[in-house]
Amino acid sequence: MKKFLSLFASLAVVSLLTACGGDKAPQVDYTTIEGQTITPADYQGQVMLVNFWATSCVTCVKEMPDIVDTHNKFKDQGFRTIAVAMSYDRPDYVVNFAKTRQLPFDVALDVSGNIAKAFDDVQITPTTYIINRKGEIIKTYVGEPDFTALHALIEKSLAEKV
Repeated sequence: MKKFLSLFASLAVVSLLTACGGDKAPQVDYTTIEGQTITPADYQGQVMLVNFWATSCVTCVKEMPDIVDTHNKFKDQGFRTIAVAMSYDRPDYVVNFAKTRQLPFDVALDVSGNIAKAFDDVQITPTTYIINRKGEIIKTYVGEPDFTALHALIEKSLAEKV
């Protein structure tokens, strides 16, 4: 168990370090639970929160109300939230979760796993990316974010010009 925790901590640090340097975010299409396709042109110039999650992930379920609050706080300022359900999550579970909790943002299904692969092969949930208006990944959170710090980062990103 100690080895696993050490490996997990190392992976988390590597993930955080690799995605904080202003790397360009993958230009991917998202298919929502309503069947709508969201293309890179649809989110160009916006600050984005992309959250990889699963209905079977206890931390994901726990943090979802905070993600809803974050979305609601910034949605009218050029901010977009997309929750990407992992490929192993049953679509009917995802739809039920989103509907019963009235999630106010886009919920996408990553049935093929290609979106997670494009984002540096996300394996651990929750994993959340913050992308600035230039389309650069400015922060990666593996696990639940500190939402106070996250809000400060979003405010700073929204204030920056493209």
